[in-house]
Parts: sequence; C-alpha cells; structure tokens
Amino acid sequence: MFALPFPMIDPAIVSVDLFGATFSLRWYALAYIAGLLLGWVYVVRLVRRAELWPGATPPFRPAEAEDLLTHLVVGVIVGGRLGYVLFYNPAHFLANPVEILRVWDGGMAFHGGFLGVCAGIAIFARRGGRPMLSVGDAVACATPIGLLLGRIANFINGELWGRPTTRSFGVLFPGERAQTCPPGWEGPCARHPSQLYEAALEGAVLFALLAWLAWRGGALRRPGLLTGVFLAGYGIARSVVENVRQGDAQFVTADNPWGHVIRLGTGAEAFGFTMGQVLSLPMILAGVAFILTARQR
Repeated sequence: MFALPFPMIDPAIVSVDLFGATFSLRWYALAYIAGLLLGWVYVVRLVRRAELWPGATPPFRPAEAEDLLTHLVVGVIVGGRLGYVLFYNPAHFLANPVEILRVWDGGMAFHGGFLGVCAGIAIFARRGGRPMLSVGDAVACATPIGLLLGRIANFINGELWGRPTTRSFGVLFPGERAQTCPPGWEGPCARHPSQLYEAALEGAVLFALLAWLAWRGGALRRPGLLTGVFLAGYGIARSVVENVRQGDAQFVTADNPWGHVIRLGTGAEAFGFTMGQVLSLPMILAGVAFILTARQR
C-alpha cells in the first residue's frame, strides 16, 4: 500500500519531425551536455584561484579549459560506449558489430567513460606539458556534477532501477520487466529508486566532500590527492548502492535474480558480486594508493 507511483515524465523534452524522421532532445542527452558544461565552468573557477594550487601555479590557463573539455567529451562518449560493449554485453555486439555505433539506442558504462576520461586527461596534459595529476584533480572535482545529473536522468527514463522492496519508499517503475518480481514475491513490485541513491552519494555527497577539500582543506596543493578521493569515494558509493540495484538483464537468470557475475553459493539466495562492484574494486584500490602517495609527497 506504500508503493509510490512513478512520476510519468516524458524522456524526450522536445521532439521535431523533419524529413519523415523524428529528432528528440532527451533528458539523458541534456544531462550529459549540462554536466560537461557546468563541470567546465567549475574547473575554470578552480584554475582562476592560483593560491589553491602547488606553488600558486594552476595546471593550465582558464582559456585552455575549452581544449580540455573537447578531450573529455570524446573520452566520455568513446570510452562509455566501448566500456558497455566490452564489460556488459560483448557476445551480443560481437555478433552484431554494427550496433556498436548506435549510441542513440542507449548503452553507456560509467567505468568505460572513466577510462576514456583518463585517456583524455593524459593526452591533454602531455600535449601541453602540463602536470597530469593536477589536471586530474581539477576534473575529479567537477565530475560529480555530471554524475548527479546523469542519475536523475536515469530515474526520469525509468531505467537502471533497484531491486524489489517492501519499504515505503519503493517506486512502481513502468514496464513489464520492472513489474516482474522473483517467484514467490507478494504484493506490488515496488523497487528501490537506486538511481536517486546514486545521485545523492556519487553526485551530491562526493561533490561536497571534494569541494570542501579543494577550497578549505588545501588538497589541491597535494597533486593526486583529490583524484584518489574521487576514485575511492565513487567506488565505495557505487558498491554500496549495487546491493539494492537490479542486475543487468543479460546476467539475470531464474537462480540468479540479482545478476551477480561472481557468485558465492548456489540458488536464488546465493551471495555474490555484481559487475558494478567488480569494476569498482580497482577504483577503490587505486584511489587509496593515490591518497597515500599524495600525503607522503
């Protein structure tokens, strides 16, 4: 009786019919665009405050942030798509390689996008002889903005929802798959709004922590420290929320309803780890290593 109805918001903000085809601006695309632009504005503010950086020298000039943004856009799109292809559904795309290019059909992976961003940072830093760790720190401070907006867009799209729950904050997501609960489930198939949990932890909380460390804690004067905090913080937040997030459809079976890719035991109640947790573990370890190294430097 406490299940909350899903707020039916059209995933397309506006649609236009041209030459027999329909072109739409969707919330998810707007989240990507707004996240990148707001992140760019925030990075410019950071590099304008010279006293925040080692030796009162920012890693690049404010005008060069546009070039950095270009590298990040390419990295996010290419890395996010290839990450989804390789991490989540390689067999399908191996059989249908042309579909790899169909980005507009959906299918982006954060961990792949993260690797693409790392590549973009490395290229940007090496081309201009800029300090790579400090460039990474600037990007790390701004990334939670995009994560916050992206997870809210996931909720609006009614995708990436959580596992069934009997708690009062469960949401009745639309669609046959969302309304299909494991055998023996009683009552409506309300689910955790895990997208909003991720928006809060990966977005708002992580942004606030990084902002406090950057503006008040002098963390930017220790290259690599905020990169490490972001890596560890995101990995921990993602791993926690994965415990209430529904596994990807390609990993779900009758005896593996939560989509664990590593299973410790057999049957529907077996404990295990999801793909999101498996991919987050290296991020946590790398983050701890960055933090320890930066504090010793």
